Amino acid sequence: MSEFKIALPSMGEGVTDATITKWLVKQGDTVNEDTPLVEVATDKVDSEIPSPKKGVVEKLLFNEGDVVSIGANILILKTNDTESNEEVAEKPEIQKFSTVAISTYNNEQLIDNDNLKKSDSKIFLSPLVRQMMKEYIISDEEINNLTGSGIGGRITKIDIVNYINTKTEQKNINVISEIKPAIQQPTKQSENNLIQNDVEIIEMDRMRKIIADHMVNSVHTSPHVTSFIEVDVTKIVEWRNKHKDEFLKKHGEKLTYLPIFIEATANAIRDYPFVNVSVDGTRILLKKNINIGIATALPSWNLIVPVIKNADLMNLIGLTKTLNDLANRARQNKLLPDEIKGGTFTITNLGSFGTIAGTPIINQPEAAILALGAIRKKPAVIETPNGDAIAIRSMIIISLTFDHRIVDGALAGAFLKKLSEYLENFS
Repeated sequence: MSEFKIALPSMGEGVTDATITKWLVKQGDTVNEDTPLVEVATDKVDSEIPSPKKGVVEKLLFNEGDVVSIGANILILKTNDTESNEEVAEKPEIQKFSTVAISTYNNEQLIDNDNLKKSDSKIFLSPLVRQMMKEYIISDEEINNLTGSGIGGRITKIDIVNYINTKTEQKNINVISEIKPAIQQPTKQSENNLIQNDVEIIEMDRMRKIIADHMVNSVHTSPHVTSFIEVDVTKIVEWRNKHKDEFLKKHGEKLTYLPIFIEATANAIRDYPFVNVSVDGTRILLKKNINIGIATALPSWNLIVPVIKNADLMNLIGLTKTLNDLANRARQNKLLPDEIKGGTFTITNLGSFGTIAGTPIINQPEAAILALGAIRKKPAVIETPNGDAIAIRSMIIISLTFDHRIVDGALAGAFLKKLSEYLENFS
């Protein structure tokens, strides 16, 4: 048998290490290809890393809780292959693993083993899975009908998340409204939680601390300034209403407004490339590729930002297909690491929740982020050959938050103006 070392794969742009949160195998276990080996966590995602080969676990190189650098070996397998790691490296393959949105609650915070109701399921269930069953109202019968992806068919948290999404789609229920109460009202408190009078004090878990640090770091790093512009998108609304059914029939994709805004944004970036930059000390890094990240809300109320690479080279059909694919797989926790890195500019769609406008925080190390408000019908003054008139128009407020170290108000205003021209003259 030969020795095969498994390394911690890339977890996204700017991520240099990850924490081993739980080993799913132990020394001596036999694993198949794609068997989950370990759960790791970064500030963006929790991930299960599968085995790239069939073999026997010879040694775990790190303990739970250890912080491991990207690329470091974490496990040694004994395999029947004659290939060494060096030979495999000459024939690289994409290492697959599932990405999971970071929960705002630590697993240990949610679990009180003494008070948890024992499940009547006939299969082994971890305390975390039993807690998720209770929170999301999943019966023992439903669990018994699931096929687990863990060793020996073990039900993992990934299986529960995927089942929730599938269950929701089958019932045609908005998954956000269904899960929100469980997230907002955790039923169990950790030992670190205290109740003083009418105030419950909840200690942040590790992930929430990291997210908080990143948000504060962005504000401390970049002097944030936000500019707003109101845009008449009546032509876009009318065109979409007219063609969306035909588009779905012809291309098999639902046509939303977002691909149209992405196309216009990419064109505006091409006209004003200095919003597509980042800062390295006293140097400005002008990005040649226009890779637009799309902030995507997940059922858990967390956020992930899949990236559309070279968005300026795609037409509306290509953007729609790519956007729908990334968004769907993001919600199913099936994005690859490469699909959440390399962004040069971010768009967040606040309007999907009815928000009129917002001032988002820059996604470091980018220099700007665009926020789209809700499209609303409202009276507006329009120019006609017979003079000004008041008409009902579809309007949207778009905001651009930018890094004032390298982007000034004039550039931001010019960019927004050009973007509004592309949108208002859409055809």
